[in-house]
Amino acid sequence: MIKTENLKKYYQMGDNIVKALDGVSLNISKGSFVAIVGPSGSGKSTLMNLLGCLDVPTSGQYFLDGVEVSSMDDNQLARIRNEKIGFVFQGFNLINKLTALENVELPLIYAGVGSRKRLQLSKDALERVGLENRMNHVPSELSGGQQQRVAIARALVTNPPLILADEPTGNLDSHAGQEIMEIFKNLHKLGNTIVLITHDNSLAMQAERVIRIFDGKIVEDREVD
Repeated sequence: MIKTENLKKYYQMGDNIVKALDGVSLNISKGSFVAIVGPSGSGKSTLMNLLGCLDVPTSGQYFLDGVEVSSMDDNQLARIRNEKIGFVFQGFNLINKLTALENVELPLIYAGVGSRKRLQLSKDALERVGLENRMNHVPSELSGGQQQRVAIARALVTNPPLILADEPTGNLDSHAGQEIMEIFKNLHKLGNTIVLITHDNSLAMQAERVIRIFDGKIVEDREVD
């Protein structure tokens, strides 16, 4: 699903060059559940932006689902994001005036899916995250954990080959956070490829593989017992 070769991302800061990512090579197979973990400033957010086709590397190659995306322009990257990646962010990123169902429908509208099919797919996605009884509620009527479930349903609705979750429990209490992790585990059992970005070791250890990053380099890559 993911293959990177010597991926680098450098920034010019005055007279200094900051090596945010310094030669990362990794392979992530389809259907795996991988946590990328590291402290603030380690390079994990930069890596997520590259894996999510939100940014391009300074050098190196990135293949997503067999397609080289490291040299694509903005329009090509936008198409790849829409087709290949479901994003789940720490801040939910829901539109407050829209119901849960309408928020989940948005990626399908952009994809040009007809209204009847769109409605059914969105309902199915919300049922998968246990929100079949909250479809017509707006975000302010939902708890933080429920809002994140809506965000996960929105990420799932286009059936993307990759789900990228960036600190998805960061704004939740421990109970709600664990409920979200259980959803990801169940999605993994159903065959979804999930990459979780986190600074929390206890969350990372719930994946099947942990990649630890520090100072822009991979310092550990191991299967979880």
